[in-house]
Amino acid sequence: MMSRGTDRREFLSRIAAGSASLLVAGSALATDAEKKGGKGRKSGGRKGKAKESRQWKPLFNGTDLTGWKEMSSKPGQWKVVEGVLTCSGGGGGWLSTTEQYANYEIALEFQLPAGGNSGVFLRHSGEGDGAYTGMEIQALDDYAKMYDALQPWQYCGSLYGVVAAAPAVSKRDPKWQDRASKPPDASGKTPWQKLDILCAGRRVKVTLNDKPIVDANLDDHPDQFAKHPGLKRVAGYIGLQNHSTGVYYRNIMIRDPGPQEPAAK
Repeated sequence: MMSRGTDRREFLSRIAAGSASLLVAGSALATDAEKKGGKGRKSGGRKGKAKESRQWKPLFNGTDLTGWKEMSSKPGQWKVVEGVLTCSGGGGGWLSTTEQYANYEIALEFQLPAGGNSGVFLRHSGEGDGAYTGMEIQALDDYAKMYDALQPWQYCGSLYGVVAAAPAVSKRDPKWQDRASKPPDASGKTPWQKLDILCAGRRVKVTLNDKPIVDANLDDHPDQFAKHPGLKRVAGYIGLQNHSTGVYYRNIMIRDPGPQEPAAK
């Protein structure tokens, strides 16, 4: 049997030990909660920023040419008419963004007159022909008789001169009717056509009227680098081609491309 003094000392010692254990456990839980909370906040911040960067933003404001500049020996061919970016077709040249872009997804609608010819330039250097010093996604009235003898890589939606829009066919091929482009109607113009272009790293993907028609890895075409040095560029201007036939663009939007999978084989 212990003395009363010994019992009291032992009792106090046990209380102190218990309190210390609780403090250590509480501190560990608080630290763990802070870590988890911190991670949650950081993760949420990253996700929030990523989500924000993936939001579509207007590249054309529907009112004027703010953010664009006309690259032509005869300026004045591009105007905004009732919210539509309208090219009269004279003078040639192209309309360029004032800023350069590296990786992005761009969505727009275009309309062509019968026999119309235009294109969307990607990573244009700002000099020379953008189909070569950058890249061009063809916008063309495929159905015009004047284009009967084109190469497959010249038809609408193709990565011009490099990758033909699927199905990679000419009008003589029975698969012609499977193409994504639309012919002019009774108005003498094509319907408004939707074009979505992903330009991310070495991948270029094109969707025309909701139909994927190009999914290219640029490094699969080293044989074209000499003729198309723009294939090696990592950034440049976005442009709209004036091929002297007239063309209409509207609802031009851009966003961050997000994480990417390799181009489809």
